[in-house]
Amino acid sequence: MELNLNGDSVRLLGGTGLCSGRLEVKSNQSNSSWSSVCEADFDQQDAEVVCRQLGCGAPSLLQGALYGEVEAPTWTKEFQCGGHESALLDCRSSGSDRNTCSPGRVVSLTCSEPGVRLVGGERRCAGALELKHQGHWRPVVGFYSLWTLKAADVACRQLYCGSAVFIGERKGSSGRSVWRIRSDCVQSGSALRECCAASGFSSYFLNLTCSDLLLQPNISVSSSVDGVPGAQQQGFQVFRRSTFTISCSIQPQYPGGSFQLIFTSSNSANNYDSKPADNHSAHFLFPSAESAHQGNYSCQYHLSVFSQDFSFESSLLSVTVTDPAPFFIQAVVLPLTLLTLLLVTVGLYFYCKATRGQKACRQEDIELDYYNLGLPAAGEEGAEGAELQLHGAPLTHVYQI
Repeated sequence: MELNLNGDSVRLLGGTGLCSGRLEVKSNQSNSSWSSVCEADFDQQDAEVVCRQLGCGAPSLLQGALYGEVEAPTWTKEFQCGGHESALLDCRSSGSDRNTCSPGRVVSLTCSEPGVRLVGGERRCAGALELKHQGHWRPVVGFYSLWTLKAADVACRQLYCGSAVFIGERKGSSGRSVWRIRSDCVQSGSALRECCAASGFSSYFLNLTCSDLLLQPNISVSSSVDGVPGAQQQGFQVFRRSTFTISCSIQPQYPGGSFQLIFTSSNSANNYDSKPADNHSAHFLFPSAESAHQGNYSCQYHLSVFSQDFSFESSLLSVTVTDPAPFFIQAVVLPLTLLTLLLVTVGLYFYCKATRGQKACRQEDIELDYYNLGLPAAGEEGAEGAELQLHGAPLTHVYQI
């Protein structure tokens, strides 16, 4: 029997369960055509995205042609997932196409079965641990031993919730059916359902809080005199002796915590004093930028939750300290020069236009003077002179009258 699990744009075919099989990707949304994926174009992070998209647990086996070969066309681009995407087609892909895929090299994938959840907590990654086993969801309790954080880590990782930060018990309704799980078995790396020793009844259930994969802190810089933000690889330029501030922030998930600014350069390293995460952010002021401030900065977020210490670091920000003169020439002198040339050009245009108008006025005044003296205008002189010649009188005699 060929089982099929669809995830809108991905599916697993030919496996032994709902979360295993040969991977196919919907290559055309309009006509529902599907393509297999070449093993060389697929890695562990891509597999994590597929398993998450299908609602399964973490990938446990990635192997070519495990569930048989097919004649289906092959997806032509390499997937480049980061592991955090919610769907495979949300991942970046290579620009070049692959023409062929060797026989036996299409992707087959096995994800762990879904069947672990946390319920009743304030957020997705906290609450009473429940396991779906033998078709039934039941709370989990220990079996002749207390659960440790190491065992709880297994459940948190399967839920994509990071690591365990707290483990305790929650009181529930009396006499509820539970699954009794051996902690030592879980710590060895086995799946929870494989460590289920027995069923039973209990009023106290295992309660977990996971770190919820704390987001990476953000880092940014601002200057009293606007610097020159370059490409992402080049970082940010600030002017010598200007004031600049590096800000650290993180999305609200837990209250409290602190930020520490980490600085490294080619010849030095420095960890600035920690500052409390006031409103989930902290600001580090540099009153006067000098060459010693040039280098790479990162924000490190420290948090203590349920007696466990965590730290998460931002990406690097490169800061370059430059003299303002070259930028002044580029940003001020050149625009002013262009503006001056523009104003001169416009002024010359209107001056020439006005000058042409004055010449026309002077021409009209000359013609009016000729009229007052009884003389022909310049345009009429030739005609009147001809008329005088017809009467046999020279033109000079006219001027003497």
